[in-house]
Amino acid sequence: MNLFSSPSVAILAVCTANICRSPMVEGLLREELKLRDTDRQVRVMSAGTHVAHPGYMADARAQRVCAREGIDLRKSRSRQVIGEDFRRFNYILAMDQRNYQWLQDASPVSYRGRISLLGSWAAGGSIGEISDPYYGSQAGFEETLVQLHLCIEGFLAYFLDREIPGGE
Repeated sequence: MNLFSSPSVAILAVCTANICRSPMVEGLLREELKLRDTDRQVRVMSAGTHVAHPGYMADARAQRVCAREGIDLRKSRSRQVIGEDFRRFNYILAMDQRNYQWLQDASPVSYRGRISLLGSWAAGGSIGEISDPYYGSQAGFEETLVQLHLCIEGFLAYFLDREIPGGE
């Protein structure tokens, strides 16, 4: 499959360096879509706003926390958000306010409505920003995973109802 051919609906998770939060979101979303048998209908990718080292693997701590849930991030590689992403992705999920503002500033005006804070989708109400666990311990990655599950659950409730008929 060509990287940017069908499926017709696409989600991009965005953090700063694309080695912690956004690869975790990408992996979790793919797994949740697979469990609902809707994974072939949705393209999910991740990228960063400030990727200093394109092609780096996801942080080992992110890999460990996701692996315990059967999600393999070993193939994840960091990449920078590019201009075409705003056109190619229907939903762009920013991890924090800094990422959100960067995306808003970089996006053509007509695509800004596609950008949202992932924390605003949390089931039961907004949890705000998803903190970057990079400079902390493994426990920070555990907390991030809990936050991501809440947000993804809320996002998918909306997304599947709106984009994938019969997808829930």
